[in-house]
Amino acid sequence: MKRIITTVSTIITTVSTIIALSLPGFAAASSWTIDQDHSNVGFKVKHLMVSNVKGEFRSFNGTLEINDKDVTKSKVVVNIDTPSITTGVTKRDDHLKSPDFFDVAKFPAMTFVSKRVQKAGTDKLKVYGDLTLHGVTREVALDVEGPTKAYKDPWGNVKRGASATTRINRKDFGLSWNKAIESGGVMVGDEVTISLEVELLQKK
Repeated sequence: MKRIITTVSTIITTVSTIIALSLPGFAAASSWTIDQDHSNVGFKVKHLMVSNVKGEFRSFNGTLEINDKDVTKSKVVVNIDTPSITTGVTKRDDHLKSPDFFDVAKFPAMTFVSKRVQKAGTDKLKVYGDLTLHGVTREVALDVEGPTKAYKDPWGNVKRGASATTRINRKDFGLSWNKAIESGGVMVGDEVTISLEVELLQKK
């Protein structure tokens, strides 16, 4: 009787495994987090109509569900702490944190939540999602290179990488402060280029 029960149990387990493996996306999706120590969230914007000022956000996190069987079913959520903005100039950073721009006391975070993913060539994707910034949510599109293949680091962690860029008009998110200059034009450009270089750590 014990042998029969064991045999039946084995059969049930085997059948269950076969059924599970036949389900769409099973074992194809894997969970990842952004390794902040080896990643960067940067931006650049035109200054005085002549040059680009670059900056970055030093505090952020994100999670990804990557479906290697069908990458268009992958998902991503990224959270960025706006008070962590830095351009290397304290006076400018203080202004960017003020109500003239990010108003970090009132809006301490911006988020990106993906809605759909499309293939855009070899190892390239177009990721559409909602960007919430300064209390305003608008759809943006990220041009993504990657994700790369998975590799193990010397400590046994599984890593992947990806790069992403997008352009937004800051006025679309209520960041409209500006100042005219005598020679014509304005002090700060409207278009902002956002770039992400991320190293991903697989969840265990």
